[in-house]
Amino acid sequence: MSRKILIGLAAGAFALAGCKKADTPAPATAPEAATAAVPASTHSFAPAIDAGDFKDLVQTLASDEFEGRAPGSAGEERTIEYIRAQMQRIGLQPGNGDSYFQDVPMVETTADPATTLNLTIDGAPVALAFGTDMVVGTRTGQAQVSVKDSPVVFVGYGVDAPERQWNDYGDQDWTGKTVVILVNDPGFHADDDKLFDGKKMTYYGRWTYKFEEAARKGAAAALIVHDDAGASYGWDVVKNSWSGAQYDLPASDDPEPRLPVQGWLTAEAARKLFAGAGIELEDAYKMANKTGFRAVPLDATLSVDLASTTASKTSRNVIGVLPGKARADEAVLYMAHWDHLGKHEGEEGDAIYNGAVDNATGVAGILEIAEAFAHQEQPPERSVVFVAVTLEESGLLGSKYYVAHPTFPLDKIAGVVNLDAMSVGGRSRDMVVTGFGNSELEDMLKVHADQQDRVLTEEGNTAAGYYFRSDHFNFAKAGVPALYAKGGNDLREGGLDAGKAANAEYAKRYHQPSDEIHDGWRYDGIVEDLQALYGVGQDLAGGDRWPNWYEGNAFKAARDEAMAGKQAASP
Repeated sequence: MSRKILIGLAAGAFALAGCKKADTPAPATAPEAATAAVPASTHSFAPAIDAGDFKDLVQTLASDEFEGRAPGSAGEERTIEYIRAQMQRIGLQPGNGDSYFQDVPMVETTADPATTLNLTIDGAPVALAFGTDMVVGTRTGQAQVSVKDSPVVFVGYGVDAPERQWNDYGDQDWTGKTVVILVNDPGFHADDDKLFDGKKMTYYGRWTYKFEEAARKGAAAALIVHDDAGASYGWDVVKNSWSGAQYDLPASDDPEPRLPVQGWLTAEAARKLFAGAGIELEDAYKMANKTGFRAVPLDATLSVDLASTTASKTSRNVIGVLPGKARADEAVLYMAHWDHLGKHEGEEGDAIYNGAVDNATGVAGILEIAEAFAHQEQPPERSVVFVAVTLEESGLLGSKYYVAHPTFPLDKIAGVVNLDAMSVGGRSRDMVVTGFGNSELEDMLKVHADQQDRVLTEEGNTAAGYYFRSDHFNFAKAGVPALYAKGGNDLREGGLDAGKAANAEYAKRYHQPSDEIHDGWRYDGIVEDLQALYGVGQDLAGGDRWPNWYEGNAFKAARDEAMAGKQAASP
């Protein structure tokens, strides 16, 4: 996303969220009565961050009994009741008025897996099957969406970036058309540092941006061409993530334009589509990453009758707070998403997507940090808020809703620490900061990393765009400094080779039923990571600093505007 767009989004989000006064009544929530049994535990928790406590929390959250923690399911009820019970045990107070829950309205849409995309390519009919050749869905909330004989046009990377003098859409009228888009950024597949940020993904490379931009242009449908390197994951991840129930905020809470049909094509399906226009897929990549690219009609039309089951439901964020003793109206916020992909009925073998690493580890992590705060000898000066958000896997929707309806005004939040998919490979000599070089929170983290004889590094695969793929990003867009850091790749036992092997092993399990606790997990590194992140919160909650984004960062203008009149401390 461009600097101009990011600043505009940040200012808009702050205008919506930051205007809420501290004494504004909290949004209405559902009754507190438990609707699902919370699994009993005989575990005795220690007052400090503890490997055994962490393991017990993850084992429960990632158990089959929680059915993959899908929003709107029985698994959600068990999950949020368990998290609330842990917050109560720790001694956290309800974080949303007199409730631990914040209702997040959602529209659940499940596309018929028998859906076929019917293409006419160079005059010949071609039918693409759901899951095998493509996946599609709708964000309209409608049970029936039809697109008929829509002209198919290749729009390169689907980017409109005025500040980079790049517009794949040109000045055409896109009403009623289907756009085909490459994943990632211009320059990625050419390995050209002079195009965008080369291999490092910008927000223009994220699939979320590409669908948003196509909708703004008025397209009837958008299809992203998948490739393993550009997406940073295989087709099975796409298929698993887009099959079954999908979720959106209602249009009343998220009024941005929405595509009638959006989805993904396999590389092989795209190859057939481009061949009809006499273009090899490899040549399409070369065309698209050259300055001056212009959209190319593909001598094809698309028709689809997309039937979906829809329902209006409510999911919940879970919020607990440890009130500050001196400046309780100011806050430090820890966050992790509790949701995963649920249970896929009808699949052979194990059909429960337990989400142990992603993200039972993050939820267990914020609960362990909460335990440590609750047992401090001196309570924090500022309030410390712990938020387990929903619908991260559906587009960061739970955190998006929280930012629009914060329990603390955004200009009263000193900083955010996000925990997502913690490293289970063991102690490391480094600590990875996703989006390294963004904010002064990194300077605060460095103090604690130094004490552990560790160095801060950026993520190894900047092409994957991880900074845009977790919940801290919604706070960043609103200007609130947000840190996302975890264990590194240079393991103390085995070095970089061992770290690389651990990452490769997890990559096989990402968004698969096999993301469960395994015997090879190492908890000593997790304890170190949590202690460092706890240290950042201690410093923020015990002092009066207001960290900011580094000079030149796209999010800084929104923070500067919000903090006008406050004294921003520098490390």
